[in-house]
Amino acid sequence: MQAVLDSFWAGLPVLLLHLSVTVAMLVVAVLIYTATTPYKDWALVRQGNIAAAVSLSGAIVGLALPLAICMAVSVNVADIVIWGVLTLFLQILAFRITDLALRDLPRRIEAGEVGPALLLAAIKLAVAMINAAAVSG
Repeated sequence: MQAVLDSFWAGLPVLLLHLSVTVAMLVVAVLIYTATTPYKDWALVRQGNIAAAVSLSGAIVGLALPLAICMAVSVNVADIVIWGVLTLFLQILAFRITDLALRDLPRRIEAGEVGPALLLAAIKLAVAMINAAAVSG
């Protein structure tokens, strides 16, 4: 039993460091993402706009998926940061390209149309899964 406890106490600081770095990167990425959308995501969600909530939820999960894989396959914090920054950049770029391709999407999300928001969330999640798989090798 002592070996298990020793292993736990030795690994706990590493776990907490990796977790805190990854969560901090996610928070920064969400802030960057919401700063680049043509509408106020959080304000729309607070007003009860379901379409905005669906779109923002897809973005948050879409940003978290590649980060989770980065953390799972990385050997140290620097590895998490390097691959994490790359995957976050690719995710935000993919989101922006999708928003450009679906030109009237911001207006439709602001209007509360759930269908286009679901499509956008699905695209964000699909790109995130592919991005995560690419990182995992």
